[in-house]
Amino acid sequence: MVSVKSRKTTGLTPDDLESLSAGLAAGKRVTVYLRDPMPSLNLDAGTSARVMTIDGSTLTVSPKGVDDQLPFEADELQKTRVAATPVTPSRRPPPKANPLPVATSNASRSIAKQPKSVPAETGTAEPKPVPAKAPRRTRAPAAAVGVTITSAGEGTWTISVSHGSKRQGRPTEVASDRVARAMRELGDDTAITAVDGVIESARVAAQKRIDELSHELETARAALAHLEGQGRDS
Repeated sequence: MVSVKSRKTTGLTPDDLESLSAGLAAGKRVTVYLRDPMPSLNLDAGTSARVMTIDGSTLTVSPKGVDDQLPFEADELQKTRVAATPVTPSRRPPPKANPLPVATSNASRSIAKQPKSVPAETGTAEPKPVPAKAPRRTRAPAAAVGVTITSAGEGTWTISVSHGSKRQGRPTEVASDRVARAMRELGDDTAITAVDGVIESARVAAQKRIDELSHELETARAALAHLEGQGRDS
């Protein structure tokens, strides 16, 4: 019999996040480790990753061997690399010695042996036991796939895909008109209203910036015309 001891690891705690943030603020190199492997990037569990930024419970890190920065949640990382626990065989208790046979007395030897009864033969054969059916294996439900669309401000949107609790790849930037068209295809009024509100705010901000630049341009032109007029008078 072999007994295996395992230790369950958890992600980064609030205290860990506070300690890592303090290290970044002090200009130190802060390192964490991946809890799960990422086959798509050839990363094993326990791969070290340098922390670049921390925003709440989201950490942007640069894993070892990957020339890119990826976002991870706190429960997907750990502060230390956990070594595998060796498997140790459990000790078996020594077998008990069989007791020595007790010698029979002369009185017991004198007792006549009773003949064993022989079962009478019958014409019917004993029924064979029917083997029990193996229980059917139930398939585990497939992990849910999540698609998240996020507004990054100034008309910029990103889309990210997750498979269960794992993120697949890095977020991809998409144009605001494509996001608005996708929401109308889905037909969800709440999503349409939210997206339209963000796009309208970005449009107003862009128009305001255009007006400010136009005013600055007109002011610069007027100043240039004034300087040219003074040059002719002289």
